[in-house]
Amino acid sequence: MPGNTFGKLFCVTTWGESHGQGIGVVIDGCPPCLPIDESIIQKMLDRRRPGNTKSSTPRKEPDQAEIVSGIFEGKTTGTPILIRIENRDARSDAYQPYATLYRPGHGDFTYDKKYGIRDWRGGGRASARETASRVAAGAVAKAFLDRDNIRVTAYTEALGGIACETFDADAIARNPFQAPDMTAAERMETRVEAVKAAGDSLGGIVAIRIEGIPPGLGEPVFDKLDADLAKGLMSIGAVKGVEIGSGFSAADMKGSEHNDGILPGGFASNNAGGILAGISTGQEILLRVAVKPIPSIAILQNTVDADGNPQTISVKGRHDISAIPRINVVCEAMVCLVLADHLLRQRAIAL
Repeated sequence: MPGNTFGKLFCVTTWGESHGQGIGVVIDGCPPCLPIDESIIQKMLDRRRPGNTKSSTPRKEPDQAEIVSGIFEGKTTGTPILIRIENRDARSDAYQPYATLYRPGHGDFTYDKKYGIRDWRGGGRASARETASRVAAGAVAKAFLDRDNIRVTAYTEALGGIACETFDADAIARNPFQAPDMTAAERMETRVEAVKAAGDSLGGIVAIRIEGIPPGLGEPVFDKLDADLAKGLMSIGAVKGVEIGSGFSAADMKGSEHNDGILPGGFASNNAGGILAGISTGQEILLRVAVKPIPSIAILQNTVDADGNPQTISVKGRHDISAIPRINVVCEAMVCLVLADHLLRQRAIAL
């Protein structure tokens, strides 16, 4: 099956290109009678919308969601939901100089090798703009999870080597980088300004907390909950690594340190990150996502053209300095999609 569809029971298929007429998503398997309207979807899309922070591209897309099908009188009907988002501020001519050049760090080379053709306008299907479709679908999944009081929160743990040293949940909404540490957020802003002036870009770490998750979600062997969460997050273009619970630090622990003791009142710790044997324990699920720097930079780089001739390239245009914080809500959406799918799968087998 072509890799444009995600999920088994709560199933989403995204479509569209960065500089085409629009982008969107089809959601199949959403239960009926779930209250949904454009405002619920728009609330999440507005968090991803470009042009809101100093690290963001100046491309001005309203990202206005239009529900085309699957909703009647404000409720889901159980039939496929199609959501469309029109592209209104695409400037394809800015990409003409790169029509035959492979931009380092992008999918230009690999798409050409796979398909023998590529849409060079803004990266086409490989563009981060595709993630708006995921966010729209994630908003529907989130509304479904809200009925079970399952809460998913993504925030910036580090940006450009500057890490948060404290955690204040209220601070996340009070600074443009969605960091839980206001002092770190101020340092992040200074760092972004300096790197932007140099024509370079930054990476960082997004943390995700899942609260209210019931025990028992996840399938044995290949469809483990942690495996599907990792796959969903790794399917986001800028993500290069996922940690769950103690993550890579577990490699330096002894079993006596890493094992979470079980007491009559529950688990004594949570090194497992809320998942054992691929199945949720009922504890908070903790994830950390490594986000690479934006590959479009003004600094001169070596590359080749489509005929293999050596070239140099400096990528001009409207680009993010960092995928953070716009990627945070994308991570949140992908987690919501995984959880909605596994919640439905568990209900299908539960007595």
